[in-house]
Amino acid sequence: MREPTKEDIDALVGPATPHFAPQLRARTEELVLHLPDGHPVRKYAQEKIELLERLAFASSKAEEGPREPRSRPGWEEIPSTAPAQEPLPGRK
Repeated sequence: MREPTKEDIDALVGPATPHFAPQLRARTEELVLHLPDGHPVRKYAQEKIELLERLAFASSKAEEGPREPRSRPGWEEIPSTAPAQEPLPGRK
């Protein structure tokens, strides 16, 4: 098998949704398992793994565009509006 690239990591993580984040986290970790600790692709994968860990307890990656303020009317009535940068309380 050839050495994985950042593009390979992006192909795995790019379409991630909260529902599949744990599975994609495991696949990403397995893909770079054989790389040495200081390898740049392994470091990049670790950043993406951390995103997937947060995403597992969120409702969206919400990487682009402005975030909706929690003060918006009706926001507290939407139970699953936690972006990956700010997962549900008590879960990291």
